[in-house]
Amino acid sequence: MQPHPGERPPNPRSVLLAEVAQATLRLADAGVPSPRNDAEELAAFVHGVKRGELHTVKDADFDARYWEAVARRQAREPLQHITGLAYFRYLELQVGPGVFVPRPETESVVDWAIAAVRAMDVVEPLIVDLCTGSGAIALAMAQEVPRSRVHAVELSEDALAWARRNAGHADQAAGARVTIHHGDARTALPELNGQVDLVVSNPPYIPLTEWEYVAPEARDHDPELALFSGEDGLDTIRGIERTAHRLLRPGGIVVVEHADTQGGQVPWLFNEESGWADAADHPDLNNRPRFATARKALP
Repeated sequence: MQPHPGERPPNPRSVLLAEVAQATLRLADAGVPSPRNDAEELAAFVHGVKRGELHTVKDADFDARYWEAVARRQAREPLQHITGLAYFRYLELQVGPGVFVPRPETESVVDWAIAAVRAMDVVEPLIVDLCTGSGAIALAMAQEVPRSRVHAVELSEDALAWARRNAGHADQAAGARVTIHHGDARTALPELNGQVDLVVSNPPYIPLTEWEYVAPEARDHDPELALFSGEDGLDTIRGIERTAHRLLRPGGIVVVEHADTQGGQVPWLFNEESGWADAADHPDLNNRPRFATARKALP
């Protein structure tokens, strides 16, 4: 409908959308890597709508608490800590202080692991997730590999509480097939020695010498136990190599995430002299070295 002469046309932008535009600029100035995405996610969270529904929020319903959330993100508090949620593959996970926030690059690790398990053609595959954190990998494997049995191991009591919470809120069929253990990845689950089909892990792998280069969201909010692992970042992965070899049946597979700068190092830890075969590195969606795989050698 055309406006009457002298009448101003209606403003197609709502108050909320205008505020989101301003928030995007503030977040960008603060160095937030994805300012538009985060500004919209926060707006959706505060106003109880989906991101695609922001335009439906009436001007009168704009909630000033949005700017409190923006200020927290501007200070580089993780988006997931503010909303309390992290999305990983088909999962909605609860996260917060004390647990590592799962990253999108780990989805590539799980994708490869799921394909590997399916290729085994095992009726009820036995899977172990070491350093489970929020339970993201374990729950994704259980959800996407029907009839799998998954054991998840976590050392941190704080993270363990989040993993148990997420297992309790997961799809009932998947959550029931995940058993969560409080333990050290280096000594975990001796009762499963020689029986496991696949070991998967997103362990700590940042060298202690690189602390100052870590993004504030991780350095200041993720638990140090989930980030750093010795001078070269490989201490935990060395332990996982030994644990995986102990747990896996002959022909079983290990999948371990690592930093993109460690692609030339991690596969060498899974060498023939240590009882491994087919050690290889794999890229993430950005074509950066992201995880190593190996098969336990046949006797």
